[in-house]
Amino acid sequence: MNITKRRGAAIAGVLAIALVGAACGSDNSGSSSSATSAAATTAGGATTTTAGGAATSAGATTTAAGGGGATTTVKVSGTLQGSGSTFQAAFQQEAIADFQKANSGTTITYGGGGSGKGRTDLAQSVVNFAGSDAPFDAASKPANPVLYFPVLLGPITVSYNLSGLSKPLQLSADALAKIFSRTIKTWNDPAIAADNPGVTLPSTAITVVHRSDGSGTTQNFTQYLMAAAPSSWTLGSGSTVQWPADTQAGNGNTGVAQIVTQTSGAVGYVDLSDAIASKLSYANIKNSSGKYIEPTPDSASAAGEGITVNADLTFSAINSPAPTAYPITYQSWVLVYQTQTSAGTGQLLKAYLGYLLGDGQKLLPDLDYAPLSKTLQASAVKQLDQLKIGA
Repeated sequence: MNITKRRGAAIAGVLAIALVGAACGSDNSGSSSSATSAAATTAGGATTTTAGGAATSAGATTTAAGGGGATTTVKVSGTLQGSGSTFQAAFQQEAIADFQKANSGTTITYGGGGSGKGRTDLAQSVVNFAGSDAPFDAASKPANPVLYFPVLLGPITVSYNLSGLSKPLQLSADALAKIFSRTIKTWNDPAIAADNPGVTLPSTAITVVHRSDGSGTTQNFTQYLMAAAPSSWTLGSGSTVQWPADTQAGNGNTGVAQIVTQTSGAVGYVDLSDAIASKLSYANIKNSSGKYIEPTPDSASAAGEGITVNADLTFSAINSPAPTAYPITYQSWVLVYQTQTSAGTGQLLKAYLGYLLGDGQKLLPDLDYAPLSKTLQASAVKQLDQLKIGA
């Protein structure tokens, strides 16, 4: 999958991560990694020295000052593999490029395939980390403990291919539920007209486009419809659902975007980053406060305010009560096993996670994502201490 995205200035450094005091544990991947010690800092990555033995970080290199002022620098290197969420794929591509530029001894790969594939790959120890827009369900949860690191928020747009409108469409949850369940089949339906007073709507037939793969985008979109339009949405929620036979399916967010682009009258759910990259039109969606809200990084950030965050850092930003929130905002995590036997793999994984939670957050607005709130970011960084890195 080739994803082209907008981005801002290059990040000069990477977040410092404490890499000393590793604990014993069990690794769940065969990827190779190594760690070396040196007294000097590394070109391309900053090194932070902290008195009293505490280590902070500014890259994949950490310098800790112990008793007597001696310093020890631990530099990570090696290989990590990840897969999963296509929603966070653009962020992963940019973050990997920046991290590897600052840390030339590292190789990190990330394949899409959808959140379901990422969770399956992690459960089967195919990858070191998974990108997922939804947690494991009880039936598929691995026996070994998994840590959830939230990395971003973003809107799911309702993108459409409809020419001649005087302004962007406005859609309520009830109209959306009826469109995607195929109760509404033409664009001039009275329910859509009620959301768009003064707009002349064509009689064009609606073609519904959805994901073909197991998808966190699908799961969050259908969760929204269940929460906001329970009487009109009858297809349930999940990473896959039983869509009506007269709908079309695309692989990944880019696959859905491509079909919508090529099909007059089509409508599909696509993350904002891919919708903008594909130059799609998208609707303003009525939120719980009765306002029609445009999907933007700012309105997604607003959805992250006041939400309930569980102890394991799982949460949902869907249908937020915040008055300026875009209601179909979802979240994405990087999932890793808590215990890593290989010290080298564990150190590299911790350094990369720290970058995603630190300087990597600066990449997000220019990729049309919303960064984490300061509170959520701080909780995620603190959770890095729960990683158990091998003997």
